[in-house]
Amino acid sequence: MVNNEQETREDSEDKKGIGEVKIASDVVAVIAGLAANEVEGVYSMAGNITNELIGRLGMKNMSKGVKVMMEEGTVRVDMALNMKYGYSIPKVTKQVQEKVSQQIENMTGLIVPEVNIRVAGVNLGE
Repeated sequence: MVNNEQETREDSEDKKGIGEVKIASDVVAVIAGLAANEVEGVYSMAGNITNELIGRLGMKNMSKGVKVMMEEGTVRVDMALNMKYGYSIPKVTKQVQEKVSQQIENMTGLIVPEVNIRVAGVNLGE
């Protein structure tokens, strides 16, 4: 069952709390996008045409290029990014996978078994 919200691991283990905490998939997507952008060699997230138009209008969409699938305490992340020219794609993408997984697990308590990356482009400038 795929859901747009997920209970945190701590909440599901300890039902004696004062309420429940649910995390929207959009929040997880923003965490993933921000984490990926912190890795040296990543130029930007790559999105679809709608996301590109939103970006040109000056609106920030931090979940651009990120798809999150949440089910039963786990999160699978698919992301598309643009690389900076001159960086090793295997090294940078491995760092992105580790950083995204670590940030989501630290901030939400959810388990991240997969971070799939599609390199959509290489930026020659900068």
